[in-house]
Amino acid sequence: MPIVVWDLQVRLFHWSLVAFFAAAYLLEGNWRALHTHIGYTVLLLVSFRLVWGALGSPHARFNDFICSPTSSLQHLLALWRGNARRYGGHDPAGAAMIVALLFAITITGLSGMTLYGMEGNGPLAGRFANLPGGLLERIHELAADTTTALVCVHVAGVLFTSYRLRENLIAAMINGRKAKPE
Repeated sequence: MPIVVWDLQVRLFHWSLVAFFAAAYLLEGNWRALHTHIGYTVLLLVSFRLVWGALGSPHARFNDFICSPTSSLQHLLALWRGNARRYGGHDPAGAAMIVALLFAITITGLSGMTLYGMEGNGPLAGRFANLPGGLLERIHELAADTTTALVCVHVAGVLFTSYRLRENLIAAMINGRKAKPE
């Protein structure tokens, strides 16, 4: 019997972040104002998720799923061997990916916001005139590329976990329901 694990807020955040990050990434170098406003939206989404991770429903809260790197590695090994247990919300590998993605996306957004401010635009206009722009631009691009690589690993991990546990995790992130943990 499926149980509801991911509330509407988590699911809307997830799919909105997917759409807005993809749009910002694809618009890189073109449509500068739109790219920038989408980047601001991504930062607002991440801010919402951080608040919801503290105040949201039980499975949305970080204290429900954040664990040690050792726990994440042990879960990955168990998953590989085919003897991983089911979790009500995010499993330890998913928890590690959430932390990595939120960190990489935040660095991407903040470095982009700072770059825009160095050009005299946005809320940070004129505040970082002495920063080396070329270095910051490389950090922004590296963070965006790292985020994209993490997204690819995340999707592969979701597909592999869905296969191993015989549970459609993509559908679960759409409808919020998963099989009851054992």
